Amino acid sequence: MFTTFIVQPIFNLLVLIYALIPGHNFGISIIIFTILIRLLLWPLVKKQLHQAKVMRQVQPQLKKIKADAKGDRQKESQMMMELYKERGINPLGSIGILLVQLPIFLALYSGIRRIIDDPHQIVTFAYVPLQHLPWMKQLAANIHLFDNTLFGIVDLSKSALGAGKGIYWPAMVIVLASAIVQYYQSKQLMPTDKNARKLRHILRDAGSGKTADTSEVNAAVGKSTRYLLPVMIFMFTVSVASALSLYWLTSGVVAFWQQSRILGQDEEEMEAIADKPLKTPKVIEGEVISTTKNTKTKAKKNKTSKTKKRRK
Repeated sequence: MFTTFIVQPIFNLLVLIYALIPGHNFGISIIIFTILIRLLLWPLVKKQLHQAKVMRQVQPQLKKIKADAKGDRQKESQMMMELYKERGINPLGSIGILLVQLPIFLALYSGIRRIIDDPHQIVTFAYVPLQHLPWMKQLAANIHLFDNTLFGIVDLSKSALGAGKGIYWPAMVIVLASAIVQYYQSKQLMPTDKNARKLRHILRDAGSGKTADTSEVNAAVGKSTRYLLPVMIFMFTVSVASALSLYWLTSGVVAFWQQSRILGQDEEEMEAIADKPLKTPKVIEGEVISTTKNTKTKAKKNKTSKTKKRRK
């Protein structure tokens, strides 16, 4: 089912792009395919990044909650949840795009693996209508026409670090670039706090008997993932076909651009969400006037009554 409903459609989208673009370069096809996927994910990306932006803006309020709670963890947690609810923040919102991207990456890996093992699969695994495209017919007749490089420079079927083959530097450059882009992409989303302590300092104080603050620990762990994710990506992509590294690099560059665009736009909208005032009862102008008139009338009556008494 995974092959039929996920792998094959994604593979055929890539093949369609490859068959239609001028020059029929597989590397350029992967770049166009990745950009297209990121654009299709735009609504989900936009929602996630707006959440990240609001999350950064409420950092002062979270510090105030921490101070008001005075060490009461239950009260602090309750106040934080109320703030998240008021601002429309979902703490797990950022996981959504990762869950969507993971099947795409696995499907792409499966499809590229097929082509590396048997180049004829680019024709035989494609849907029948695609097999009738002019370029696909030429490939079926002569599979040696298949160009699996990036601009004729990088062999996308090779990994950066092959078993007993040493380092393939063109692919290694792509792997390193994808890890660096991932670092800046993660850094872009992290709330900045110059006074925030590092995780090792928090753990050291906890070892000496001091109670660690949950929000401070979460912030430190989040900061550590900024370095962890690029390392994980490097470790995974260094030993697979560089076509996947190219996908991850392109995806990271497009994601960085999307984040810059979304985090920089809708400033007024985001400020309005972050600085949303509490609802207060409105005072009706007519009631104030009415009250004033009643007061003046009572005063006038009292004055008249006193005058009559004096005359008597």
